[in-house]
Amino acid sequence: MPNMVEVVIDSIRVSLMSQQRVVILRELNSDRYLPIMVGIYEAEHLTLALQEVEVSRPLTYDLFVNILESLDAQVIQVEIVSLKDETYFGNIAVSINGAQHNIDSRPSDAMNLAIRTQVPIFVANNVLEEAGLFPEDDLSETGPDEELETERLSVFENYLDKIAPEKPAPDQDEEENLNDD
Repeated sequence: MPNMVEVVIDSIRVSLMSQQRVVILRELNSDRYLPIMVGIYEAEHLTLALQEVEVSRPLTYDLFVNILESLDAQVIQVEIVSLKDETYFGNIAVSINGAQHNIDSRPSDAMNLAIRTQVPIFVANNVLEEAGLFPEDDLSETGPDEELETERLSVFENYLDKIAPEKPAPDQDEEENLNDD
């Protein structure tokens, strides 16, 4: 197992650019954050679990927890183990009769189980090194009329480029108007 770092779910955000959901993980005892894009339904289920909202019928994650309990299996921890081509890969560590089993998982599914079973979430250190973000310490001290330097925000540049929607090409009438000027 790679060197792992424990994280907590700091918040769940909605990208204003794309309406995608982003889970913000925060390293324990640090200000390093890891944003992970998740599906709308996975984010809603995670929010329900974090807010301890009771639903009338079991959601898929609740069903999975019920199945594990009926099989005398326990979730030990969940992990985000790698990042390849902008896709995160997760793992659910489960103990069955004293033997540990690793189950390949999407991070959103693993986090949903972690919240429901109250187990820790870990991220591989190399994933945090590659994709983790540190906010600028003095960002909040910048006055409203001061212009932020581009280099200070460069830590977020690659991430924002990935979630920004593509700009539609101008239609032919607009191109003709541009050429007439």
